[in-house]
Amino acid sequence: MSEKIRVAVIYGGQSTEHSVSCVSAGAVMAHLDRDKYEVVPIGITREGAWTPGVRSGLEITDGTLPEVAMGEELTLSLNPAKRGQIHNLTTGALHAEVDVIFPVLHGPFGEDGTIQGLLELVGLPYVGPGVLASAAGMDKEFTKKLAMAEGLPITAEVILRDGRRELSEAEQHQLGLPVFVKPARGGSSIGISKVNSWEDLGAAVELAYQHDNKVIVEAEITGAEVEVGVLEYPDGSLQASVPAKLNGIEDSAEGFYGFETKYLDNVVSAEIPAQLEPAVIAQLQDLAIASFKACDCKGLARVDFFVTDKGPVLNEINTMPGFTPISMFPQVFAKSGVPYGELLDTMLSTALLNRRGLSNEVAQNH
Repeated sequence: MSEKIRVAVIYGGQSTEHSVSCVSAGAVMAHLDRDKYEVVPIGITREGAWTPGVRSGLEITDGTLPEVAMGEELTLSLNPAKRGQIHNLTTGALHAEVDVIFPVLHGPFGEDGTIQGLLELVGLPYVGPGVLASAAGMDKEFTKKLAMAEGLPITAEVILRDGRRELSEAEQHQLGLPVFVKPARGGSSIGISKVNSWEDLGAAVELAYQHDNKVIVEAEITGAEVEVGVLEYPDGSLQASVPAKLNGIEDSAEGFYGFETKYLDNVVSAEIPAQLEPAVIAQLQDLAIASFKACDCKGLARVDFFVTDKGPVLNEINTMPGFTPISMFPQVFAKSGVPYGELLDTMLSTALLNRRGLSNEVAQNH
């Protein structure tokens, strides 16, 4: 029997999506093929310390969100000659030696290119897009700039930075009401507000600034919210999933697809596959792959759209989408003929075969 592939599943982290990451990682570890993979769970505390993780007990229970508990402190070797070695920081003892990293991390310090840069520096294969795509996908301003450069349809927005808290009359007229106020580099709908009156804009901007020093004010788009997954295979081919349409958002207490609506309430349901015209589905799948390429993604992404009377409009791209039991990414691929275990196997196989950054390629050629 061949030796198992050693996979470090990293979860938690310093972002506001710490608990969602824990739930995602629990689902990933439960679905990995134990005959093929040896799983090494690694938790990152909210303070940023690496520590041994757990394989189970990472679910949301009675509304209580999971947390990474601090144990012995671990560190990843930064020496490419000791690639994949994880040591006890205090004793120096080898905790594990891994072949590939699955960074099931959402939000800043996980999905934004930071840990991807660390892994590129070490030369360690990892699941998901690289530094540029992760950073651009995390920052909604630059996601849209890249998409716009490729001629993809995007929503109108105004960027607030350097503490700016107000819109000019011209900007208010451009966007109209209602608007959505978001942290530019947030996720899981944390810190987002829907504003129906300009008098409420200030409070919404203050909330968003609690999570980021750059805030986006977006015009509301009227249309169905639809999500499409994109999966890269080891040979470089791309598959767009069937789309998922979110129903019941307007009935939620938040009035939009917010954090509680996503993870705690039982209001929104997903229609998978979305009952849309075949031509619209084909258009969504084409746009999802075009968005994936525009941001230079690798491995996987989930691309979110509004389907309006004038056609689909890009909302955002998620370079490490949720993997919780109710997350759209595994669900849309299950309905596309790729069950959860096969989905994970494909992503890991792609990472192991194709995960070399430009810097490593250049270094090897000199």
